[in-house]
Amino acid sequence: MLDAALAMVHRDGLTVGLDHIGFEEVIRDAGVSRTAVYRRWPYKDLFFADLLRELAQGAAPAAAIAEEDTMRLLASVVAGRTKELASPHGRHGLITEMLRVSASSDFEAIHDSAEWRTYLALQATFLSLPDGDLRDEVQAALARSEARFVERVARGWEQIAGAMGYRLRPGSGGGFTVIATLAGATMRGLVLMALSDPELLTRRVSADPTAAGAHADWTLVGLAAACIATTFLEPDPDVTWDGERVASLHALLGHDASDQFSANPDRRPHPG
Repeated sequence: MLDAALAMVHRDGLTVGLDHIGFEEVIRDAGVSRTAVYRRWPYKDLFFADLLRELAQGAAPAAAIAEEDTMRLLASVVAGRTKELASPHGRHGLITEMLRVSASSDFEAIHDSAEWRTYLALQATFLSLPDGDLRDEVQAALARSEARFVERVARGWEQIAGAMGYRLRPGSGGGFTVIATLAGATMRGLVLMALSDPELLTRRVSADPTAAGAHADWTLVGLAAACIATTFLEPDPDVTWDGERVASLHALLGHDASDQFSANPDRRPHPG
């Protein structure tokens, strides 16, 4: 029996579905008439097909921490270190630290996200659907959700890179959409691995992945983000750092830095 069942799994794949949700239990919790329900969905399979459509329409893949929380996190990195913005080496160190702390926070947030687990299950459920309209509709909805997620992550990378005076490295072969796709895939892959190997949540590696000149404790996903950043980004030589640009950066991160740049004894503008 086990051998026969294993052969079936290897042939057809392991399916994930909605079998744990009882149709009668849903009717009871919804507080609606059974007669009305069966008039709308004569067969429960029709209801579960509509439920899959609803889930796919609202699904969000591996949503990281909210953008405003990310900005607060990055602002905490810059706070008190404004002098470091005056030199290329200092800015390199700051953006390295931004990558380190934001990747770690995102990793923990995604791992604990019920929405991410739902999205993962939807992907697996979609694979088990037979060919037909329902499979096509769920696939299209998941693709739209994925595109929205990549767009949001790409916008975040572009915003932070621009604020810190970085640009896409010529010849790197990709734009911010490619960066977001690779970063998201790496993040989800490691979070998926951590479901069965929780030690990945606490594992840290002492490293200096961007050659910033100082070792720190990095998560694996942070190391991946640093590798992606150093592959695709470089300081923009056309950017000039002065008090106005520093103030703009702090405004983006949500706090006032109008007087902090004056604390730097060397107030001359520095090229990127």
